Amino acid sequence: MLRARGITVRLGKNEVLRGVDFAAMPGALTAIVGPNGSGKTTLLRALVGDVPHRGDISLNGTPVDIFRPWELAAFRAVLPQVTPLAFPFTVLEVVRLGLTAGRHAAHPDIAHAALAAVGLQGYAGRFFQELSGGEQARAQLARVLAQVWEPMAQGQPRWLFLDEPVASLDIGHQLLIMRLARGYADRGGGVVAVMHDLNLTAMFADRVVLLNEGAVLAHGRPVDVMTDTHLSRAYRCPVRVNTTPPSGAYILPQAAGVLNEPPAHHMQVEESCVAKNR
Repeated sequence: MLRARGITVRLGKNEVLRGVDFAAMPGALTAIVGPNGSGKTTLLRALVGDVPHRGDISLNGTPVDIFRPWELAAFRAVLPQVTPLAFPFTVLEVVRLGLTAGRHAAHPDIAHAALAAVGLQGYAGRFFQELSGGEQARAQLARVLAQVWEPMAQGQPRWLFLDEPVASLDIGHQLLIMRLARGYADRGGGVVAVMHDLNLTAMFADRVVLLNEGAVLAHGRPVDVMTDTHLSRAYRCPVRVNTTPPSGAYILPQAAGVLNEPPAHHMQVEESCVAKNR
């Protein structure tokens, strides 16, 4: 499992995380949620070693600070919010950057399989810079998937760390990516994802960690964490769970999941937050 204790991060004069304890299990999708500035991305970056921190982190029972970079790359892959590319790589070359970082460099078909998994079959020869923002995000996810293609290796789980993986995607592709993450966990891998969409979180996550002002406000099953009280306190505005607005359109992307498979959770979150909290 992934376990972190007492994670504290100071950026300049600001203490962004304050003694955060965190745990995630293989075979589960653990979502990190909270308002802007609550420390979600900083926590993910601390868990993967991309930001200096105090506290202890272990992965699969071993402290992460004793691993060499190539050893970590063999069983955990990280998708940041933005991955800028300055050179004209093709989409296939981008995906193979992840492939060569993992254990599957001798299997060229995996890069094409990863592209197909994110709905980009036929894009291999295109230049990355020619893609739309959403297409670029999915190409980067394919790179991460190729790195840890098999969720289990030599009896040990592999891990996906995803920072807002559906932020730039339309509803259909949001569902595609969340089902992909869900499937990776169902096959034994571990998934830790920073999420903004509370309804998708309720639908797909096994565990939720709700951050507020750099600390854990609540953690556990979605039904226990995503309550009126917890969400209203975190987002500083009235939030009601499992209610529908009295009038007007209400778009429920998770309802589309019923067409193919039943969702794991049946929660709807109505947010009344002002724009700055979205």
